[in-house]
This record gives sequence, C-alpha cells and structure tokens, in this order.
Amino acid sequence: MTIDVLAFAASPRRHGNSETLLDWVLAAMEAEGAAVEKIVVAEADIRPCRGCNICETLNRCVQRDYMDYVHDRIIAADCIVLASPIYCMGLAAQAKVLVDRAQVFRSRKYVLHLPVVPPERKGKRMGIFLSTAGQNWDYVFDAAIPSVKCFFHVVDIGNKDLRYLMVNGVDEKGAIARHPTAKDDAESLAREVVAHLREVGAA
Repeated sequence: MTIDVLAFAASPRRHGNSETLLDWVLAAMEAEGAAVEKIVVAEADIRPCRGCNICETLNRCVQRDYMDYVHDRIIAADCIVLASPIYCMGLAAQAKVLVDRAQVFRSRKYVLHLPVVPPERKGKRMGIFLSTAGQNWDYVFDAAIPSVKCFFHVVDIGNKDLRYLMVNGVDEKGAIARHPTAKDDAESLAREVVAHLREVGAA
C-alpha cells in the first residue's frame, strides 16, 4: 500500500528553516515507501479568498487558479503536511492564503451538507503541522494553532489525527541544521505517521 503525501511549503523564503524541516520529514516518508508531492505555495498561482461565499452555492471556488488542482489533491491525499514559519506571532501569509481558500470545504460540509471525503476514508487520513520561529518564547506558536486546526478540520482530518513539530529559537536561515534534535524528531515523526496510516489502511 502506497501512502499518498501532499505537502505545502508555505514560507515566502525558499529553503529556510521551515522548508528544511519539511524536507527532512518528506525524505524520511519516502524512505518508508510513501509517495510525496511538495507544493511551494509562494511559487503557485493561489490567490486570496474573496469572501464572496459563492462556494456556498457552486460547491467550488469562483476563482480559476492553481487551487483547482490543490482542492482535488487535498481530497485524494492520505497525509497532508503544512509547513510554515511564524511571522508576527502567526502563520506566514502564504499559509494563511491556503487556509482561507479551504473555505470551499467548509461550505461543502456545513452549508451544502455534502461529504468532503468518502465515509470509508474518514479517520484514515492524517495531518502534520511543521513550524519554526526565531523567538524562544514558549507561546510563540499559540496563535497559529487555531488556524491550523480549522484548516485540517474542514478537510475532515480531526484533532486526534494531527501531529505537530514546532521548533523555536531558529531565526537566521540554516539555524535549524544546528538544532540538537530537530532532524531526528522530524524523521521519527515521519516514520510514526507512515506506520499509523498503514495500520489503519489509508490507501
């Protein structure tokens, strides 16, 4: 069984700390036999939500951009990984655009009362949030978590199926490589998630 992993690198800066953390996770997942796709959000044509609520009648976004593809991949994936740095105590703008455009799924679930994924796949998918922050404060990730939970909730990945790896005190580019446990933690998390998905029969 091949595990289908869809990952979002949601930093405006390529190959920074959060994307490095993501790459460690994805490499370890691939080593376990998972099929991995990484989307660099800053390089994709993903426009901000317009707040028009037309998705409440159309069951799709009125905008025609790369999110047409992303919406379908979100539904198909067994595991969705969102990686974002913390900017100004919250998600980077690129990550927030992705979260906001998931409004389509909220409309599908709660207004149109349609399934997001087939019933037999519920509870067989997982989400991972990876994040890095320059500050050492214990609470530096707190403001981002509700948005992250909202994103995963509307795509039918519940709290019990979410995993987090958040590393603070890594500010300048490349600092994550000097962190004493980040790479080992990333690889361990990847193996745990792939093993769990195989156990529940995700694909």
